[in-house]
Amino acid sequence: MEVVTGLGLFARGAVTVLRSPRLLLLGAVPALIVSVFYVAALIALVAWLPDLAVVVTPFADGWSDGARTTAHVAAGAAIAGAAATVAVVTFVAVTLAVGGPFYEKLAEIVDDELGAPPALATSWASSVARGVRDGLLLVGLSLLAAVPLFVLGLVPVAGPVLASVAAALVGGRLLMIELSAPALQRRGLDLRERRRLLRTRRALTWGVGIPTYLLAAIPLVAILAIPAGSAAATLLARELRGEPVRAPAQA
Repeated sequence: MEVVTGLGLFARGAVTVLRSPRLLLLGAVPALIVSVFYVAALIALVAWLPDLAVVVTPFADGWSDGARTTAHVAAGAAIAGAAATVAVVTFVAVTLAVGGPFYEKLAEIVDDELGAPPALATSWASSVARGVRDGLLLVGLSLLAAVPLFVLGLVPVAGPVLASVAAALVGGRLLMIELSAPALQRRGLDLRERRRLLRTRRALTWGVGIPTYLLAAIPLVAILAIPAGSAAATLLARELRGEPVRAPAQA
């Protein structure tokens, strides 16, 4: 089953990073820097969430106390779910923009251990510029996805659950587009080609992307989740390209 295979790739990527202080440091430092700002933003969102829930539900002002409270709770959950998707995707995008060379090096190390094709020659400046451009596009996609997720979250009873599942599916795929970038750009694939390649095996992509998304949504845990997801996304890129994802057995 493709999802199980993807979970296996994620686990292997996590083990690869956690057993190597060098890889862990390469991936954790940029994530730690960006986390400081995102934790502050999360605290602000939690503080303002009740007021935001009231603002987006003016239609409930004339309802009974119980119905109005239910509407406010549903709206708060919907806002939190949509914001989580945007926050996780933008967190990874900003982290990659800040630490682009770090994650390229991480992917390169994982790639080279398994035998990788020669990297295309690119300058540091063009690499950073391309990462910022792709990151901004993916942030835009996450903002677009937040609108239907918010609406879905307003559906009575099942809405929050459905919105959470949809957020994990959407967010997991967007993260894999971002985190697989260093490995696939090394192979000459641009953003459009990367998206097309990931669509060929959606379940496999979700198997790697969903655990990365769920862990990246937890403050501080994201510091470890991003480098683990980056290593796993490199393995995913190799799997999608038909390249070996295990080191050759020693004779």
